[in-house]
Amino acid sequence: MSIEFKGTTICAVRKNGKTAIAGDGQVTMGESVVFKNSAKKVRRIYNGKVVIGFAGGVADAFSLCERFEAMLNKYAGNLERSAVELAEQWRRDQAGRKLEAMMICADKNNLLIVSGMGDVMEPDGDVCAIGSGGNYALAAARALASETNMEADEIAVKALKIASEICIFTNDNIRCETV
Repeated sequence: MSIEFKGTTICAVRKNGKTAIAGDGQVTMGESVVFKNSAKKVRRIYNGKVVIGFAGGVADAFSLCERFEAMLNKYAGNLERSAVELAEQWRRDQAGRKLEAMMICADKNNLLIVSGMGDVMEPDGDVCAIGSGGNYALAAARALASETNMEADEIAVKALKIASEICIFTNDNIRCETV
């Protein structure tokens, strides 16, 4: 019997030339135990020029982040090319396993969702979210972005707070980074 650790709920908002990525701090063990309340699932990489947030199986999420950072180093910080090259690498590697994780990544010009299955997606609009509470955070962020004058970081944090009130896999220990 294996026990899986999952980190959940990341929300990103791009508004007024800034992109904020916020993540909660909860790591769940199995389906019913809160293992950790203060995990840091949002980070700055590539000399602080790129912000990432990850959700999914914790070990797979770390692997996804490490592989992505290696691509950023290989392609001089080009976010879009690094994400696409990472996806192509998965497709060429027949022996490679699929990672049960997703990541949102952003630099000053781009906002992307990268999956552990080798998919790269640019979200519709300037809002996206992933993880167990992702749909709740996404709905809240879209409403806040279109109906308020809040800044990107305020929207991302508020959307996660709303998700934490609905989703048992999301808590309100929120970390936010802006690029």
